[in-house]
Parts: sequence; structure tokens; C-alpha cells
Amino acid sequence: MPDVPFGIAHPEQVTGLSGLDVIRAIPTGALPAPPMAQTLQQWIEVADKGRAEFRGNPSNAYLNPMGLIHGGWTMALLDSAMGCAVQTILDAGEMYVSLGTEVKFMRPITAKMGQVRAIGTVIDRTRQTASAEARVEDQSGRILATGTSTCFLMPAKQERQE
Repeated sequence: MPDVPFGIAHPEQVTGLSGLDVIRAIPTGALPAPPMAQTLQQWIEVADKGRAEFRGNPSNAYLNPMGLIHGGWTMALLDSAMGCAVQTILDAGEMYVSLGTEVKFMRPITAKMGQVRAIGTVIDRTRQTASAEARVEDQSGRILATGTSTCFLMPAKQERQE
């Protein structure tokens, strides 16, 4: 897990930054990583326009009653990779929210498996929506899970001046 600060960026820290600039600033520590990244041991490894790659450390902390990594942990990893891939194509002043996500589990993930990676890629963008896909792979490149997501694009909310 990278040694970065965790928290939520203040609006003034991200004003004027493109989505790609924001995503690239997190692994360097210039902007804080979201607190859930620390809790789930999942982080941004690299990002380019239309692509985000995450890493995750499955551990005993995420086991389900069958002794496997809980599907929610894997879904969060896929959702982060897809959402951040979408964020990399946003201009300054744009934001997104997820409309829907679908996940398919191909192979179980175990705590002994070691680090896994999720690669998210934007597959389409219109004026109001963007679609992305992602896959989770083990260290040998075997696909463990896949996902697709559609996001709604909109202007970022402006702080009210009172």
C-alpha cells in the first residue's frame, strides 16, 4: 500500500483540474486518497486518459463465511477502476455518478493469492454518459472477475456563496 495521505480533497484543491489531473495527483500524495482505499487496501497504481489501473491486497480481513474474499471487496475494486477510468476523461468542472454496474465472478479470490490488479477502460462517451469495463487479474494474468459500468456526466456542484 503506498504511503499517501487519506481524506477528501477540498474543492479549492481540485478547482480547475481535469479528472486525469485529479486521479494522477492521488498516488503522488498531492491530493489525499479516499479513506475507503485505506480500509479496503486498494489503490491507484497508474492512470492515463481513459484508463485506470488499481492494485488490491486481499487479506483475511475481507473473508466471507466460506473463507473466500467477499464479492463486495472485488466489486469495490472493479467499481474504483471503472469510475476512475471515467474520471480521467472529464474536463475541469465535470463530475460523474454511477448509473449502474454489473460484475461477473470468474474465479474465487483467496487471502493467500497475493496482490491483484484491476484495469478499467472507458469504452464510450457521449455528452451525458460514459461506459467503462474492467477486469481483475491475479499475478499470472488470470482473469478473476469482470465488470461494466455506465456513468452519468454533469457539471460539478458549485459551492454556494452566502
